Formats: sequence, C-alpha cells, structure tokens
Amino acid sequence: MSRFQLWVRRALWDVVPRDHRQEPRELRRRQLVTVGFVVLGAVVLGLSLRIEPGSRWFYPATFGLAAVWVVGAFASGPLHLGRIAVRDRHARPILTPIVIGLGLAAVFVAGAYLVRTVAALDRLEGQVVSIIDYADQGSLPLLIVITAVNGVAEELFFRGAAYAAITRNPVFWTTIAYAVATLATGNVMLSFAALLLGAVVGLERRASGGILAPILTHCTWSLTMLVVLPLVFY
Repeated sequence: MSRFQLWVRRALWDVVPRDHRQEPRELRRRQLVTVGFVVLGAVVLGLSLRIEPGSRWFYPATFGLAAVWVVGAFASGPLHLGRIAVRDRHARPILTPIVIGLGLAAVFVAGAYLVRTVAALDRLEGQVVSIIDYADQGSLPLLIVITAVNGVAEELFFRGAAYAAITRNPVFWTTIAYAVATLATGNVMLSFAALLLGAVVGLERRASGGILAPILTHCTWSLTMLVVLPLVFY
C-alpha cells in the first residue's frame, strides 16, 4: 500500500477506537431533537436563499440559520472532536481534512469550468451563477465570516447531532438529510454539491469519531468555492 493510499484510508475509512455510548433514553431524546431542528433548519435555509442578493435581510437570515444548527446540535447531547491515526499515534485531525477540503474544491472548480464552457449545460450555469450573485453583491469579508460560521454550524448539527442520532448507516442517512435540507433552496446544483460534500465529511466523521475533521473540510471547501467560483464565471 502506497503512502497516499494509507493516508486516504486513515482519513476516510479506518475507524479509530472510541467509546461514545448512549443510553436508550439519551438516544431517543437526541433523535427527537434532531428531527425537529432539521425541519426548522430546512425552512430557514429555503427562506434565506430566496432573499434577493444585496438585501439587508440576507445577513440576519443566514446567521439565524447558523443559530438553528448550533442550538440543535448542542441541545441534542454531547459532541466529540474525534481523532485519526497519524503515524504510530492518534491525534486531532487538522492538516488532513484541510487538504481533503482543497482537493474537493478543485474537483468542484473543474466541474464548474465544464458547466461554464459546455453550451448544453446553460441551465445549470444559471443556477451556479445565482449562488455567486450573493458573493458578487455582498460584502466579501462579511460573506467569508458567514460562510465559515455556517460551515461550522452545519457540521455541528449534521455530523454531530444527526450522525449520533442514527444507529444504522449514519454516513448515508446524514448525507441524504443534508442534501434534502439543501433542496429547500430550490437550487439543484447546490443540492448536488451538498450530496458530494456530505458523503466525504460523513466518512471523515465515521473514521475519526468526531466533528473536527468534517468542520475543517467543509470550511476549507466552502471558503475556496466562495473565492474561486466568481473567477470562473466572471
């Protein structure tokens, strides 16, 4: 096995031993809280991305969405940071998930360039541009803060609370839940991105047993896309 293959296995596949047991009553409570907040979050997300770019309501709405995910995550029960195998020890995942986030962003940028250059994909291009409009008409420093805050909040909830609430196939079901919640925006491209991103960070959550790796990958990916996508389409 090459070093690269070993690196990928440790980051996305090999499960680090841990003891995160939940009593039946705690699990049931987490499940009820999670269901309630995923519905509430989907509603707020749909409303926030239907606000016109440049509107003064965009920023309060997106911070409100982050608050929904954060409150839901911590209300559901304990959360863990997680560890991965690094050489001969277990350590907090920091550099590895950042590299994965950059690699995932590169794949999306290549896909965006394809959408931009192939005439048959004009409809998809329009959906990508509709997302970029928020960055083009807003304050970039503030959008960077919003993007990072929402990335952290979404991972706290979906790979923290929701993942721990699901007893079978949590990677699959949290990925689907994240994509379905994103469908509230009515943007197919955003939902497709959520599906792929959700699968990667879900595997990180499974391997590490915590939310730190998913948070770093998500924020790296989303911040890179925020800065790079406008360069592809404008």
